[in-house]
Amino acid sequence: MIPPNSLPRLMHAASDRPLTLAQHEAAFASSTSRTSLLDELEASGLTGRGGAGFPTAQKARLIREQRGHNKFMVVNAMEGEPASHKDQTLLSANPHLVLDGAEYLASMIGANNIAVCVARDNPSVVNHVGRAIHERTRRSLRGPKLELHTPPWRYVAGEESALVHWLDDNESLPQYRPNRPHILKIGHGPALVDNAETCANVGLIGRYGAQWYRSLGTAATPGSTLVSVTGAVDHPTVVEVELGTPLRTILATAGADPDPQAVLLGGYGGSWLDGSHLDVAYDNESLKPLGVSTGAGVIVVLPKSACGIVETQRIVHWMANESARQCGPCAFGLPALAEDLSHIAHQSRDPRGAHVRLVERCAVIEGRGACRHPDGVIRFVRSALDVFANDFSNHVRGSFCNGTRATRHFATVPSLEREEELVWE
Repeated sequence: MIPPNSLPRLMHAASDRPLTLAQHEAAFASSTSRTSLLDELEASGLTGRGGAGFPTAQKARLIREQRGHNKFMVVNAMEGEPASHKDQTLLSANPHLVLDGAEYLASMIGANNIAVCVARDNPSVVNHVGRAIHERTRRSLRGPKLELHTPPWRYVAGEESALVHWLDDNESLPQYRPNRPHILKIGHGPALVDNAETCANVGLIGRYGAQWYRSLGTAATPGSTLVSVTGAVDHPTVVEVELGTPLRTILATAGADPDPQAVLLGGYGGSWLDGSHLDVAYDNESLKPLGVSTGAGVIVVLPKSACGIVETQRIVHWMANESARQCGPCAFGLPALAEDLSHIAHQSRDPRGAHVRLVERCAVIEGRGACRHPDGVIRFVRSALDVFANDFSNHVRGSFCNGTRATRHFATVPSLEREEELVWE
């Protein structure tokens, strides 16, 4: 039967075990066929859920127009954001919905190959996806070839150009792209890259159409989306919400602190938002005037007892180590930002001077990286300078935010590796 025009959609029929192909097809029965899936996708208004928010149909049409027969559809399930686990949740519940969308997109662009990329560091999800692909290939040998790829997990490895680079020659390095959209290629074949949640939405649109899809959400940002909520919550969780839902309602649904100091939206390349703005609708049109976006679908909740400067410093330190080191802004600029923040957070080596340098470095680094990684960090730091302005003033003067040193951390930061121990594949 067709899922109702209500939530959940992406997580419809989800259980504690991945749906088999037969269970998936019973839960997501197809409606009448359509003459043009690409036109239907365009009418749906779906935008990518990986962070950039680019119109999915526009990306597909761009690749469709490229010449050549060796085109690729790439499913990006790398989930490089440490605070995100929505792709993991989706693929652990129903990998077939993601594969449906990948097959629809492959047919739209004329691709003969579908590469599904899951980080090798997540063996349970690798296993779920591998089993799903095996089920589908046993059912039929027709259609595009489905292959599972397991690149190493790193933050930049999930950036689409870095992922295509790895598929092409085993190097997880972002490619220089001054203008977007930019045609990425595997060998000589154009590649369309969409993240797992985007593909799952395409799977729903392919089955039920644009009108059904647009029955939830807003006119500008239709549909539903998955959100990873971490930080000051009872348990880190993933919730499916209708776009346009008030941020306050999402926090309540997730069991989060109802009166936080701030929330980080969009992931570690996103922005802090002051806790006074919780009644804003969770969609890019509503968030844009506040200088934030939904980004990669991450919300990190920061309570009033926490130190926003310390949390920011920890994340920037990790992001500096996760850079590709292909240019000066990544190799030298980001570590310098982390060092400045450390002096301010811990009030060592002239925190006042470190604050001045931090502001100056942001202006120097912005827009000069070989990829967009430094710009994401700059955006994040500037939002901290704005939202935690009073705390920065206190730290510079020699006092802590709440009169005491913060002892608990709320942002998920993986173990930081020493520079000489980093191994790139």
